[in-house]
Amino acid sequence: MKPITIVSDAKTLNALLKKARRRDVILESAEGERFVLASMSRWQGFDVGDSADFATEVKRTAHNKKLARVMADRRAQDASQPRRSIEQIKQELGFE
Repeated sequence: MKPITIVSDAKTLNALLKKARRRDVILESAEGERFVLASMSRWQGFDVGDSADFATEVKRTAHNKKLARVMADRRAQDASQPRRSIEQIKQELGFE
């Protein structure tokens, strides 16, 4: 990804950034192409390697203890949340 600095007088873009600080935003172009605008402060990434061998990557991912902890935490959080159907999620995102 390439970082692009938004100048302070770009009112429309700064308004979108303000919204994205509170909740991730889906931007849709006039042609219907969609983009996600999300705060990187809530983002977590994990490096599992750069092997061309998929089996090696699977093994590295399976042995990534930090990733395993994050996934366990998410499962615990998810257990306390009510389940939603794919139809409900699509409606919330404005796909239906």
